[in-house]
Amino acid sequence: MKIYNTLTRNKDEFVPVEAGKVSMYTCGPTVYHYAHIGNLRSYIMEDVLEKYFSYDGYDVTRVMNITDVGHLTSDGDTGDDKMLKGAKRERKSVLEIAKFYTEAFFADCAKLNIKTPEIIEPASNCIDDFIKVISGLLEKGYAYEMGGNIYFDTSKLEKYYVFNDFKEEDLAVGVREGVEEDTNKKNKADFVLWFTKSKFDDQELKWDSPWGIGYPGWHIECSCISMKHLGERLDMHCGGIDNAFPHHTNEIAQSEAYLGHEWCNYWFHVYHLNTNVGKMSKSSGGFLTVSLLESKGYDPLVYRFFCLLSHYRKSLVFTYENLDNAVVSYNKLVAKIGSLLNEPQEKIDSEDFEKLKRGFVQAMDNDLNTSLAITALYDVLKSNANSATKIALVEDFDKVLSIGLIDRAKKLNQSSSGENIPEEISSLVEKRKDARKNKDFVLADKIRDEISELGYLIEETRQGTIVKKK
Repeated sequence: MKIYNTLTRNKDEFVPVEAGKVSMYTCGPTVYHYAHIGNLRSYIMEDVLEKYFSYDGYDVTRVMNITDVGHLTSDGDTGDDKMLKGAKRERKSVLEIAKFYTEAFFADCAKLNIKTPEIIEPASNCIDDFIKVISGLLEKGYAYEMGGNIYFDTSKLEKYYVFNDFKEEDLAVGVREGVEEDTNKKNKADFVLWFTKSKFDDQELKWDSPWGIGYPGWHIECSCISMKHLGERLDMHCGGIDNAFPHHTNEIAQSEAYLGHEWCNYWFHVYHLNTNVGKMSKSSGGFLTVSLLESKGYDPLVYRFFCLLSHYRKSLVFTYENLDNAVVSYNKLVAKIGSLLNEPQEKIDSEDFEKLKRGFVQAMDNDLNTSLAITALYDVLKSNANSATKIALVEDFDKVLSIGLIDRAKKLNQSSSGENIPEEISSLVEKRKDARKNKDFVLADKIRDEISELGYLIEETRQGTIVKKK
């Protein structure tokens, strides 16, 4: 398997630290609001990566943090704490906000068939770990205390900008007007490891430390949580491309300074989901959520399918027109598989199975090319293999793709056969068929509306009329 490594800027062959095992870390959500579908694109692709490692025979341990403290509204350690901002907005405590939006995040993940990581760790659980590492950095001369806060000293590193060739003078002081330069910093690129009460008196979550009562910076949490659960050497670190700088850059700086050796071998970054007006973000307001898509009648798994049609290292443009095109393609796949399920099932042809599986594996081994993997799925359905072999391959590929094709096809067949459809609805469907046959489309439309009011939908497909519950 070759995967694009942001650290080396190359497609590198994946070789884990320990043969047969993969240690994988995922930057989790800051739980101050609902996740938007742009955030969730990253988690979908990370889920595909984890599942493909498992599919390929690796024993995967995946850790995800939950940021419930310390993430400011600017990645440059300025502005308000995002959690405090969410608590003020909803007039709740920070812990209440964290609990609610953590549960909402994993509920959205479940709808998208995103596997829950084996280990989930809130930042607020790991204060002692943060203090231990920060103390170590101070002892080694990589950190300093100024104005009551503890900063990482980037000037002590041979190379700080590991992902990009930034120049110090090119770095902006703040990301928006009104953000003042932090005069405590020795160098513009230095970042905060620990804030004290001297700067944030209204911070709700605070802990005692050797440097005073305060709370951790955002960047320190991922290093410490990863080291706590996965040890000193990490195979794969994942996140959105916007995390590469400064968050992941700072993680590498502090981790390797503390450990004294290289820390993570592979960095996997997913590119943005854009709208017609640019990158989707919570701060811009009006962001799209899974629940909003559902309210408009979209199956969350169609959104997952939509994401898989594009390579993770390409920005993806979301429009409802593009999503509608994905709906059409997805429904055609489901209908085709539904037809296969209705055919007599012969014995699986192992030779055809392995030959057709090769296309899928080659696509996924080539930097997780899900677009080509979907093409391999179409190749299966168009092949001369028997129905049982095709169904087995669809099930096999879906261990990784997780777009629910077999399940949806079974439900489609159930709806088509009229199972579990009330007699009243079935009667109206027959009357509508007669009306359409007699070209009385006004009556047909009236009956469709009546069926809809009773909680059912009618779809006309090549396979005939399909009735399903809303």
